[in-house]
Amino acid sequence: MRRYDRLRHILQLDPEEDSHEIYRLIAAYEFPWDFTRALELALYRTYAVPSIGRLLARTAELTDRSQKRYDDTALLLDTVVEHGFESAQGRTAIRRINQMHRAYDITDDDMRYVLCTFVVMPKRWLDAYGWRRLTHHELRAVSHYYRLLGRHMGIKEIPRSYEEFEDFLDSYEESHFGWDEGARKVSDATLDLMASWYPRPLAPVVRGASLALLDDSLLRAFRYDEPGALARRLTRGALRLRGRGVRLMPPRRRPHYARQNPEIKSYPGYPGDYRIADLGTFPAGGAGGVSACPVPHVPKEEPGCS
Repeated sequence: MRRYDRLRHILQLDPEEDSHEIYRLIAAYEFPWDFTRALELALYRTYAVPSIGRLLARTAELTDRSQKRYDDTALLLDTVVEHGFESAQGRTAIRRINQMHRAYDITDDDMRYVLCTFVVMPKRWLDAYGWRRLTHHELRAVSHYYRLLGRHMGIKEIPRSYEEFEDFLDSYEESHFGWDEGARKVSDATLDLMASWYPRPLAPVVRGASLALLDDSLLRAFRYDEPGALARRLTRGALRLRGRGVRLMPPRRRPHYARQNPEIKSYPGYPGDYRIADLGTFPAGGAGGVSACPVPHVPKEEPGCS
C-alpha cells in the first residue's frame, strides 16, 4: 500500500452513508496521533466557556480525578469510532455519555458548542500540523458523523455542514469566552495532567509547550501570560516538522484506537481492563451500567430537519 492509497479508497465512499467508516479510517489509520491531540484541545477549549468550566470545576472530576476522567472520556468517544453507532458497544457508550450529561442542567447551546469543537478542531489542527489536510469529501463525512452522534445525544438544531459547525463555534466563542475562577482551576489541572505523562524534569517544558499552542482568545479567557515568540516558534515548528516526517513514512496497516494510547493509565494491560458500562461518572446512582437514560431513537434523517 502506498501513502495516498487509503485516501483514494475514502474518496470512493459516500460521505453520508459511509460517514462512520470514513471517520474510522481517518481517526484510526490516517491521523490517530493528530486526532488524539486535536480532540484534547477541543475539549480543553470548552473550559473557556464559563458555564462549562464552572460546572466541571463543581463536579471536581477534572481537578481531583483528572486522569480517570480523561481516560473515560477518550474511551467512551472512541468506542463509537471503533464499533459504530448501532453496535452493542457503541450504544452502551452513548448511553453512558447521556446518563452523565443529563444529570446536570446543561444548555442545548453548550452541548451544541462542544459538538462543534469535535468537528472543527481536528481540521484546524491538521491544517497546521498534519501530514496532509482533510479533503472536502472527508469534511462532509466528519460533519455527518458528528451530526449522527449529536442526534443520538438528543442535541437540537445541529449544524448541517462543516461551514455551519465552524461558524457556530467561532460566534459562540466570541460571545461566551470569559474568565471564571473554577474554569481556570480545571485548565491548570488539565495542563498538569498532560505534563505528568512525561518524565518529571520535562514537566515545565511540556506545560510551556502546551501554553504555546493556545490561541490568544484562550490565553485571555484563562488569564495566562502570553508565551514568548521563541516558545511558540519552537513548539509549532516541531509539530510541523513531525507532520512532514509522517508524510514520508509508509501508511499504517493496522488501526490505532484510544484504548491503545499510552496516555490511558487508569486501566492497566492491553487493551485495558474495563467495562464500557462502568466508564465515566454515576452522579445519580451507582456503577454497573444501570440505565436511567436510554439511547434516543434516531430516525432516518429527512431533508430540512435537524
